[in-house]
Amino acid sequence: MSPGKYNFICFYLLTLLFFSCHKKEKTYSETITINDVKLPKAKPGDWRYSRDEEFQTFEDFQKLKKIKPEPGKNTVYLQPIGEFNELQKKEIKLTREYLSIYFQLQTKVLPVLSNTIFPKTARRIFKDGQEQILAGYVLDSILIKRKPKDAVVFMGITEKDLFPRPEWNYVFGIASYQDGVGVTSMYRFANGGLTDSNFNESLERLIKISSHEIGHMFGLSHCLNANCVMNGTNSLTETDFHFARACSLCQQKLNSSIPYDPKKRLPDLKHFFEKQHLNPELSRAEHDLQLLK
Repeated sequence: MSPGKYNFICFYLLTLLFFSCHKKEKTYSETITINDVKLPKAKPGDWRYSRDEEFQTFEDFQKLKKIKPEPGKNTVYLQPIGEFNELQKKEIKLTREYLSIYFQLQTKVLPVLSNTIFPKTARRIFKDGQEQILAGYVLDSILIKRKPKDAVVFMGITEKDLFPRPEWNYVFGIASYQDGVGVTSMYRFANGGLTDSNFNESLERLIKISSHEIGHMFGLSHCLNANCVMNGTNSLTETDFHFARACSLCQQKLNSSIPYDPKKRLPDLKHFFEKQHLNPELSRAEHDLQLLK
């Protein structure tokens, strides 16, 4: 072998060694993609069945003009509105704890506002005989006007049922991208009455819808990528089917706006699910954690 060929082979081997040692590490969202669960084909009654929503790519999300936490404006506020019993107050307290972990932002609960804040023009009696509140009124006439100066987003929680417009029966929650306000109703989550036996079921529904609506405030569209907390929902059955976990794509979007440390967030989520005995979500958090080791 000539000296020239020998030098070339050495250079080639050194180049391979250099690039193998400097191979780009996977990002967190790329690492956990393997744990995403594909969405099944939509069936009649599902949110996706009758709606032709566009897939929001990461690039689409990046181009959006959206709300982001910034110094002096980085707190999530919850505004309870209604007459809450002790179990409901406990549920709101745990929801605050969960949201502070999920978004890795300081989260506070404001003093309760009475239902008397709703005028007759914002109320109606539904066909089941229960009173409902116009969701848009909560956003435009209550939350926007009361949004704290240091709030990045502001979400109401009501024990009254919500309706978005006359032709709709009800809505679990609604949010405004531009104003950073939203509202969630806990009325339907306990199937008629919150008890010790259905507390966890109701809590899981509330943390899903709450994080979903706040996700909208941060610019995330309905997810079409995988089973995800950002999937649209038409019913409690559909809500229960969807995970509290955000899929890898939605986490990539969220983490680009809120630069949290997944190695802190995931163990915190795991601890919350473990403490509340939310076992399916605990298992999903554990699977994501295993990939980070």
